[in-house]
Amino acid sequence: MKSVRWIFGLLCFLFYFTGDLCAQLITHSLDDEVALYAATKQVNQFFRRFNNEESIDGTRYYEKDSLYRNPATRAVFLNLLFDKENRQISEGIKLQFIQEVGHPDKPVYLDFHGGNWLAEVSAIFYWEGKEVTTTLFLKLQEEKVGSKWVIDRICFKPFQEYFRKDTLDTVHFLHPLSHELEFMNLYDVFRDEKKVLQDYTERNFTPDFLALFLYEVKRGNLRFKTVKDVEFHFFQIDHWYFKLSQFNRKGYNTGWLISDLIKVNAKEKDELLKRIYNRYE
Repeated sequence: MKSVRWIFGLLCFLFYFTGDLCAQLITHSLDDEVALYAATKQVNQFFRRFNNEESIDGTRYYEKDSLYRNPATRAVFLNLLFDKENRQISEGIKLQFIQEVGHPDKPVYLDFHGGNWLAEVSAIFYWEGKEVTTTLFLKLQEEKVGSKWVIDRICFKPFQEYFRKDTLDTVHFLHPLSHELEFMNLYDVFRDEKKVLQDYTERNFTPDFLALFLYEVKRGNLRFKTVKDVEFHFFQIDHWYFKLSQFNRKGYNTGWLISDLIKVNAKEKDELLKRIYNRYE
């Protein structure tokens, strides 16, 4: 009886994405049960569902199981892993993505330890007596035994303000004959707070915000409060980028879902990654 009820719920769940028949047939309690199954509650579960390595009720498939990475059922799962309220992802590009990664002759799967994906964590810290938001980018680092998440870089607006580029026409510099003055003009460099100190560094100077961030945390000037939001950026599939976001809402289309999808070549991938890292500057 239980299996019949589950199959009926699954059919209704699939009908939901093609029409209103499900809403007319199932009871409220069964609807809640199917919605619970539909939610992709964990990121690891997203990986398994993307690869079709578990059933709709969360039962794991293993390599010897007939449904493990089955192309037909995988196509259904892939379609359900998108945020269906996002109209910016066209049906055409979504269909192209699903057909490409789910191609029976050359399927593409996600690999948790395969690299080319990163976490973007928006967190709140206390800084100079007030709350400020900072963004930490983390990546998986493989170890001799297992792996771990490590902070790769950060975006912190107060630091970016300190190191903002000089927008004035006049660029400050040390005269090439400064050595003849035993560099005594350094006095003016460090006395004038209006001057942008990076003008006195080499052309390709880039501040290490992560080192500054860790230094301020160690000094007690930055204190962690809480995590505000988490997203994941995937570049693991050749010629594609997608973003994974969490949605907490009623219905079947909830949990960890693909919220952005773009087809990119190698050059566009590098530019997109730069924009992800630097869009807060």
